[in-house]
Amino acid sequence: MEIWLWTFVGILAGMVILLLAKIYVLRKSAGEIADAFVDKLTTDTNTLIDISSRDRSMCRLASVVNDQLRKLRAERHRFQLGDLELKNAVTNISHDLRTPLTAIYGYLDLLEQEEKTETVERYLKIIQNRAEMLTQLTEELFQYSVIITKEPSVIKEPVVINRVLEECVASFYTSSRARGIVPEIRMPEKPVIRMLDTSALSRIFMNLLKNVVRYSDGDLQIVLSESGEIIFENGASGLNNVQVGRLFDRFYTVENARNSTGLGLAIVRTLTEQLQGTISAEYENNRLRITIIFN
Repeated sequence: MEIWLWTFVGILAGMVILLLAKIYVLRKSAGEIADAFVDKLTTDTNTLIDISSRDRSMCRLASVVNDQLRKLRAERHRFQLGDLELKNAVTNISHDLRTPLTAIYGYLDLLEQEEKTETVERYLKIIQNRAEMLTQLTEELFQYSVIITKEPSVIKEPVVINRVLEECVASFYTSSRARGIVPEIRMPEKPVIRMLDTSALSRIFMNLLKNVVRYSDGDLQIVLSESGEIIFENGASGLNNVQVGRLFDRFYTVENARNSTGLGLAIVRTLTEQLQGTISAEYENNRLRITIIFN
């Protein structure tokens, strides 16, 4: 009787050992699949997932993941081609628009030298206004095409954010006062210095201020903290949460933005990310808050 009991215990112990070994192999294979999948997504390679285990279930799982990986790579390739075509189209359009605009300004200058009736004078002013608006939109389109078609070429150096911010706000003094906007600025007396590109940082601030002048209800608060956080906050009763959630999408404009390409804030996001910063937008109680952080 004892012999049978010990035999049964031995068989049971062997089964437990085999089961533990099976679990170990399965866990190892699952880990290999997970690590390999992450590696294939983060590296530009055409290799597929391979595992050391010959377990049918794990091999089938690896095969299914490989099939999805092939589809994902194909979709990524199509996206990259489409994105490249869009970038090239934006670049070509921005260049093509500049030539006829130059000719329009030339003919407008010639017409200014001719005798004109009051009606013709009025029409010329309208044409001049529309040409200036088109020039502004073309310039914005050109700036975006340069940013997205070239490799990031930011030149990082110690930059005093306080100084750059003050210069940008001063340059918008006339246009902001025309809208009745008197900026309320709070920043520390101590210089806030970060390794940034001065030109890119100025473009970020200028585009944000241009957006404020265009859509603000008549107020603007700018707060710079020693931690490198910059907040632009203003009343914006004409917006809603859906619109604010898409502010940084390229070519997106709110309903009343007839004189905008929808690229200004897209440029802001692109440049901020190139400078290793973060940007976000919040909307609460009819107030828009855009926060930029340079750690």
